[in-house]
Amino acid sequence: MAWSVLSIAMAAAQQPNMRLPQQPVSPQQTAPQSGEVKVLENVVYGTVKGTDLHLDVYEPADLGTQNRPAVILIHGGGWTSFDKSTMRGIGQFLARSGFVAFSVDYRLFHPPDENRWPDQLDDVQRAVRWIRANAGKYGVNPEKMGAFGHSAGAQLAALLGMEDTRDNSDPALAKYSSRVQAVVAVSCPADLTKDHDRDGDAFFSSFLGADYKKNPEAWQDASPVFHAAKKDAPFLIFHGTKDQDVPMEQAQELYDKLRAAHVPATLIKVDDEHTFQTQEARRRLAIESREFYYQYLAGQ
Repeated sequence: MAWSVLSIAMAAAQQPNMRLPQQPVSPQQTAPQSGEVKVLENVVYGTVKGTDLHLDVYEPADLGTQNRPAVILIHGGGWTSFDKSTMRGIGQFLARSGFVAFSVDYRLFHPPDENRWPDQLDDVQRAVRWIRANAGKYGVNPEKMGAFGHSAGAQLAALLGMEDTRDNSDPALAKYSSRVQAVVAVSCPADLTKDHDRDGDAFFSSFLGADYKKNPEAWQDASPVFHAAKKDAPFLIFHGTKDQDVPMEQAQELYDKLRAAHVPATLIKVDDEHTFQTQEARRRLAIESREFYYQYLAGQ
């Protein structure tokens, strides 16, 4: 079954709370949701080539408790579209469950060559390190951080659980790790070297800066399945059996590679599509993710 970045981006448009990227605004405190969640929007976590990078913070309203585990939330959209607002629902859910959630924007690829890979990985790694550097401000335990990503965001979340910092040029963050301790990967394009089609090959050749036949290593480097190793974080992998955008075989391959490397990993298959259209699938995703983070981040 062939898949392409176009189909991934179009599928992401079906997500709830979806809105197109807007011009950044100043950070502002918003009212807690039903007295349970506080949201701080558009916090700058870095500046690259004169462009500010933003995140939203979802905090439990009861801020008396410090040293909470944190989760970074990474949106999908084929590395080319959408923004941190699509993670609003899971951010509020995790905050109500006692976590501090950080939904991040990252540089989007604009063909043919603006913000090529690995700019996106550099940005989310920078975000993890910024959160650790500001852990005291947000009541976060810097040793207990997870990642949650959907689609293209899942590919980035997976690599946060596998790879050390790629760009260590910021001296203010040099001492902080970008690795997370638990990963939830939803509808993850885990192996970019498979399931080729003409449109997808053209996109990835531009995105990765290399034709597959000439430089397969560049494609492998961006594919989580090639980074499976014993030191990786535990993984919870969710995938829809009806996913027409990223084949189920990608999730199975990621799971198999992690298990072969003796990494704790769970694969949950749901009877749904790429973006999980049913309430049952979304509810299971939320509950299973919370329990997974309780186990590996909160020690419950």
